[in-house]
Amino acid sequence: MSRPVTLYRSLWWAVSVLTVLTLWMTACAPASTPSPVLVERTDITPTPFQPQTSAPDSPFSLPVDAPPVETITPVSPAIVKGDGVIPARVVPPTPDGSQSVYEINPLTGLPFPDPALAERRPIAVKIGNSPDYVRPQSGLTLTDVAFEYYIEWGDTRFIGVFYSNDAKKVGPIRSGRFFDEHVLRMYHAFLVYKYSDPREKAYFYSSDFAPYLTVPGYIGLNNCPPFFYAPAKDSYNNIFFDTSRMAACAAKHKGVDNLRQDLRNGFFSEKIPENGQPGTRIFTDYSIYNYNYWEYDPATHRYFRYQEANDMVKDQPRAYAPMYDAATGQQVNADNIIVIFVPTSFTNQYDEEDQVYHIDPVDNGLAYVFRDGQAYPARWYRTDMDQPLFIADENGVPIYLRPGRTFYEVIGESSQQAQNGSDWYFTFHIP
Repeated sequence: MSRPVTLYRSLWWAVSVLTVLTLWMTACAPASTPSPVLVERTDITPTPFQPQTSAPDSPFSLPVDAPPVETITPVSPAIVKGDGVIPARVVPPTPDGSQSVYEINPLTGLPFPDPALAERRPIAVKIGNSPDYVRPQSGLTLTDVAFEYYIEWGDTRFIGVFYSNDAKKVGPIRSGRFFDEHVLRMYHAFLVYKYSDPREKAYFYSSDFAPYLTVPGYIGLNNCPPFFYAPAKDSYNNIFFDTSRMAACAAKHKGVDNLRQDLRNGFFSEKIPENGQPGTRIFTDYSIYNYNYWEYDPATHRYFRYQEANDMVKDQPRAYAPMYDAATGQQVNADNIIVIFVPTSFTNQYDEEDQVYHIDPVDNGLAYVFRDGQAYPARWYRTDMDQPLFIADENGVPIYLRPGRTFYEVIGESSQQAQNGSDWYFTFHIP
């Protein structure tokens, strides 16, 4: 099913593919679904992002209305197992009686499989989710954190953060969006993407994070950056990335810092938080072209991803299929699912007509946390622009996540939420 695409963007993409290659690092489901019941959040009030009359180029020039420090740090950021606290750096005894140090990944609450991986900058990679034939994508089950967000014309895209794992093949790599800046800043990451609209390009290349942008250049020339071609049905989806070769490439470029980054430890616990509600399936409808759900598996304590199998047009029924990772052969899965309601706006009428969104998690907003088959109403806070989101209850007390991968579903503030038993429904609305 073809989606509406503006002539401007189509022409621009065609020209970009031919001209920008000299750039690089510049600067089943159930047959039927029960009817959901609309649930209104009355426990907390969102604080929306308020654009100024003359909108700034970057949300980072705006103040952040964060909760008081004493309400957001009631306990030390660490892993909690049972009633015991394990700090981020663990020194266990070895068989010969000596001590060895291993690192806990602040993004997952789990040890790094290779301690050397902790001594680098994370890598955030854009991964396509449309057209449907790009599936199965590669690399999603090797991420530590991943975000899905709406791009335009009914489609979504992923941005996955790689830190404790490397992936020989990630992709297909797709274009950058304004939202990607937030992920880059929160995780101090390299941003790997395949070009961008002139508006995003001009902003990205003039920013302070320009040295950490990684776009295709002369593919095959010393394999730096490590993009490569793979067979695909079209030229938009034929470029992939090898994260394991990024460090060697970064070392060739002066002024590019690929040292260990100061990332705040998250809040993780194998102990299930109290006061949860049943939350075994999480449905998110971004459009009639793109909808999904996650289903909890008690045996693995993980949620598994199912993606739309039919576009709901011309009376085609709703249908789902498992989403797989071509790199690992695994069904896409996560230990935590967090749905966040984020301000979504347009800078001007031209951006609105062309659907160039500004999705800006710069303050705080509604959220829902799902772990171990339980659901928790929550809030997200951007307490520091250069640190990951802080997830807490309405009193500012952190909600502990299960150690492992966290997947964020990013939806607009005007989106709807409904519930039917242990099934939760989220419907994205264009602002």
